[in-house]
Amino acid sequence: MIVDALGNPLTFTLTAANVADVSAAKSLIEKAPQMRTLIGDKGYDSDELIAWLKERGTQALIPSRKNRLRQRPIDTHLYKARNLVERAFNWLKHFRRIATRFEKLDLHYASMINVACLCKWLA
Repeated sequence: MIVDALGNPLTFTLTAANVADVSAAKSLIEKAPQMRTLIGDKGYDSDELIAWLKERGTQALIPSRKNRLRQRPIDTHLYKARNLVERAFNWLKHFRRIATRFEKLDLHYASMINVACLCKWLA
């Protein structure tokens, strides 16, 4: 999920449970409007993704994994804003139908997430 600076959801992508987040990152970012900074967790630490973001003119604020030989410095003050995404997921889990995944088909589940996000935007 991508949220704006206020924590409002902009776009999301459903992936299988066994798929790494970084594999769907490019398609998700392409669906979102142009951004100056992308804040992500260590799961998005990929040289390919960071180079691609740099080409787009987006600053990647993604901490390095522990096993990286050369750690990238990050702005820790700006990185604290990543909690907006976590809070958006927490807010979505208040919808019981989404949290317990009543909808078994991806299309229906995505539709329910869209309805919930619409409620967030209208509130």
